[in-house]
Amino acid sequence: MTAPAETGITVALTGSLPFESFYRDAYHNVAKALAFTLGDVDLAQEATDEAMARAFQRWASVGEYDNPGGWVYRVGLNWARSRIRRLSRSLPFRDRDEVTDPPVADPDLRLALAKLPVELRSVVVCRLLLDWSVGATADALELNPGTVKSRLHRALHALEATLAHLR
Repeated sequence: MTAPAETGITVALTGSLPFESFYRDAYHNVAKALAFTLGDVDLAQEATDEAMARAFQRWASVGEYDNPGGWVYRVGLNWARSRIRRLSRSLPFRDRDEVTDPPVADPDLRLALAKLPVELRSVVVCRLLLDWSVGATADALELNPGTVKSRLHRALHALEATLAHLR
């Protein structure tokens, strides 16, 4: 049995969800969440593709998780961060102006999110964009629930300070 989460990512409640259904239901939201977290739509799509391929290879176990979309998000985020580190070591002159920004209606909000460290931004994306619970976010990012709450508090405080001029 499956039940769609409010975010559109299907969560397996009992038994294993067929990978094809999971892929169809989860791909867009995971890619969007990674685009917001990473600040790069193209890198997010590559990371989602890589993470989905890894999920497919391990579907017998990943499909049994409470939130396989969280697993894919975490794997994609880790893959992208590793890729960024490798590229920054080999291409220190990489032009960051070529990066495609994720779609955010308000440019001030996009800039404020971009100023957050990825550790804080990933919590904001999981909690507010994907509307995951503290527990689901903690599981996806391999953090303690208290750390999720602390990071969200710090991130919201930083966003409030950065966006104070909009009041």
